[in-house]
Amino acid sequence: MTREEKSRVIEDLTTQLADSTNIYLADISGLNADSTSKLRRACFKEGIKLAVVKNTLLAKAMDASEKDFAELPEVLKGNTAIMLSETGNAPAKVIKEFRKKADRPLLKGAFIEEAIYVGDDQLDALVDIKSREELIGEIVGLLQSPAKNVISALKSGGSTIAGIIKTLSEKEG
Repeated sequence: MTREEKSRVIEDLTTQLADSTNIYLADISGLNADSTSKLRRACFKEGIKLAVVKNTLLAKAMDASEKDFAELPEVLKGNTAIMLSETGNAPAKVIKEFRKKADRPLLKGAFIEEAIYVGDDQLDALVDIKSREELIGEIVGLLQSPAKNVISALKSGGSTIAGIIKTLSEKEG
């Protein structure tokens, strides 16, 4: 690989890192062609971009990035695949599901919306992270609950102020 090609790869990786809020580093060494193909399909199905990268080029891209990757460059040893996703827990779920049938991929580390996770022991914590959509759904559900109480009070209170107050006070007690 020429110096220009390396520079181009570093530039592309730096752009990908800048554009991604959820970055996983995994070890997929030891997977045969069939398993690798299945992993790529599982990633594609979940909207995850998977690419094997050279550690030195990825480390340089991390240095060039404006993000603080803390100790993540230290895990760049051996085989490294980068997984980029818009959903914070999607790559963790794919890895966990895939590991039901194989001992790889191993999680090296992850950068999830500025939080750093290092080591395969963090996989369960990453699976449990709620996506933005899940959080919004929970918040909407919590906000709707008091509104439902008021609406039911309006209906059962006979549409009079006294009836509504009486119904609401009975619900509190």
